Amino acid sequence: MLPNSVHPPWTKLGRSIESGCRKALFDFGLIDGQKRIAVALSGGKDSLTLLLMLNAIRGRGFPDFDLYAIHVGGEFSCGAGINRQFLEGICEQLNVTYLERESTQKLETLSCYPCSRERRRLLFDAAKEVGCSHIAFGHHRDDNAQTLMMNLLHKGEFAGMLPKLTMEHYGVTVIRPLIYLSEEQIRSFAQLQGFARVMCRCPVGQHSMRRQVDQLIDQMEGTFPNVRKNLADASLLYGSDKASRA
Repeated sequence: MLPNSVHPPWTKLGRSIESGCRKALFDFGLIDGQKRIAVALSGGKDSLTLLLMLNAIRGRGFPDFDLYAIHVGGEFSCGAGINRQFLEGICEQLNVTYLERESTQKLETLSCYPCSRERRRLLFDAAKEVGCSHIAFGHHRDDNAQTLMMNLLHKGEFAGMLPKLTMEHYGVTVIRPLIYLSEEQIRSFAQLQGFARVMCRCPVGQHSMRRQVDQLIDQMEGTFPNVRKNLADASLLYGSDKASRA
């Protein structure tokens, strides 16, 4: 069953999410000069929201661009367990080219780091095959807060997610148009649109360091209610300052 709607007009919440996405695109020049943009489409709430928003935005206040959705399937995934027909159906409605690649990960050897590296390589290679140098990921504000905490506690490094990151070794640029948006906003939008019904199906991801840090931030929220927003804001402010001095 496809989402309730893949096109605007959105509800008030949808308009707010589109506005936050537009702000990120403008503030960080995420799609400047690009004729083709690829989206890493896991099928979860974040990547589907990203795809819908970029489709709604292209040609409306920003130059038009072609969209490509790249899904990495396989026996295990850190995203939602979505079937191919569902994703293909959405992409067909949006007039978005759908591409699929297959992960080789098996339960016996499954761990986050090698899985992540393989999936990114598959995504980047597929994007370059269709002429996309920029690939959009559905990382949001709360992902950024988690990354900042992990780097600070594990490596003593104050570094979160950059909204725009050129990866010279791979020949691609990663962009994060949802960087201003909270997970709760995205979850509520996905529920309204009818595609927030599947959770992560990775047996390793449920016990990952990221999951543990997220639980730590949950505890901190009892004392500091705005901790996620403040961590993410500090990350962006520091990153922007560092970039301006580079």
